Amino acid sequence: MSFIQLAFYFFAAVTVFAAAMVITIRNPVKAALFLVLAFVSAACVWLTLEAEFLAIVLVLVYVGAVMVLFLFVVMMLDINLSRLREGFGEYLPIGGLVAVLMVLEMAIVLSTDDFSEQRLPRPEAHTEGYSNTKELGRLLYTFYVYPFEIAALILLVAIIAAIALTLRKRPETKYQNPAKQVSVRRDDRVRLVKMGAERKRDES
Repeated sequence: MSFIQLAFYFFAAVTVFAAAMVITIRNPVKAALFLVLAFVSAACVWLTLEAEFLAIVLVLVYVGAVMVLFLFVVMMLDINLSRLREGFGEYLPIGGLVAVLMVLEMAIVLSTDDFSEQRLPRPEAHTEGYSNTKELGRLLYTFYVYPFEIAALILLVAIIAAIALTLRKRPETKYQNPAKQVSVRRDDRVRLVKMGAERKRDES
């Protein structure tokens, strides 16, 4: 077994362990930290598969932005998510059954002749100036340009739908009108009342 294969199995085992800890541990902060470990381990797996660009994007986007924001919200707002995990034991048998079925399905698929070492194409040896990012961009904007554009359109529709659902007016919700706030005048908000001086009463 080569060093690359040994590193692949090691990081894959760490990823599975961290993912299992995310759904089993009750502390939300520790669960988020185990999720960070799962993302970093998955990025290391991609490094062993020569997908350097995807690995660094996973670390920068999810670990560096999404998980930091999630940890900030959980730790600053002191959200108690342990109540959401109280019924975890009730769904554990069916969840374990589904996990076992998925493992069996993957084992059946990988054991067929189509996934044998003789049928699988061997990766080409890369030259010294090979760029993983350049090859990914070339395939994404040439061969997969139409699926890429369709995915971008679907995301745009999802963003517009989320904004439309958020901005719908409800009678019980208060809204601010920026135009009225800008055009407000002092006389509309402040009223000066002149009062005469009061004499101090004698204490008797």
